[in-house]
Amino acid sequence: MTTQVQLGAHVDQQDPLAEAKARQADLVQFFLGDPQGWNGPKIAYSGGAHALKTAAESAGVRLYVHSPYVLNVATTNNRIRIPSRKLLQQTLTAAAEIGAAAVIVHGGHLFKDDDPDIGFDNWRKCVDQLDMPVPMLIENTAGGGNAMARRLDRIAGVWEALGAAEGGDRVGFCLDTCHAHAGGEELASLVERIRAITGRIDLVHANNSRDSFDSGADRHANIGSGSIDPADLLAVVREAGVPVVCETPGGVEGQAADIEWLREHL
Repeated sequence: MTTQVQLGAHVDQQDPLAEAKARQADLVQFFLGDPQGWNGPKIAYSGGAHALKTAAESAGVRLYVHSPYVLNVATTNNRIRIPSRKLLQQTLTAAAEIGAAAVIVHGGHLFKDDDPDIGFDNWRKCVDQLDMPVPMLIENTAGGGNAMARRLDRIAGVWEALGAAEGGDRVGFCLDTCHAHAGGEELASLVERIRAITGRIDLVHANNSRDSFDSGADRHANIGSGSIDPADLLAVVREAGVPVVCETPGGVEGQAADIEWLREHL
């Protein structure tokens, strides 16, 4: 691949376009509202959704929305699963209003002794009921013994279930390099192995990992530090050939350096 790959970062939601400019980013990812709350999406940008959509189009900056962390549509707990479906729908609708390219959502998890087939079917039921005005990208996660998207065999179970869902073809995949490494999946040939399951990768979260392989710890590091060889991370980005978000620490300075490193090495 060449530097035609679009590169960006996860930024504050107040003025994502100013954040993009500060990082010389082609795209940005951000939350709509509280990532740890259930109150529903809020457009923080001055002027609201239409103003953000118009300004992003004018600036040529692609927008991605990350759904709140509290979402877990796979769980057997009704008091979490049902509000999760509602909040996910609200997030997809709000993302469409700002012209976002997609909404990223974590795969979720079950209780330790739950049958994973229940989680797969809960994903099917969720997607069956969703109106998806923008694509939804399921992201692999780092931890949890009964997670829906930590190991590739579980991702395969989710994708098989989605094949039976109305609108399942609107669901894509977001590959997080830190989560894969910490979750116990080798980065070598990972793009090929995921595509063999899902048929697609739509977005890469290019993050190094502060913790060791298969640690189960979700702690991101800048590309030049951490336990992943930057060359291995670069290989994933190059092979995937899709837009990239750096969810790395260090604010403007740290993320701008990561974006510039990728630009130079691609």
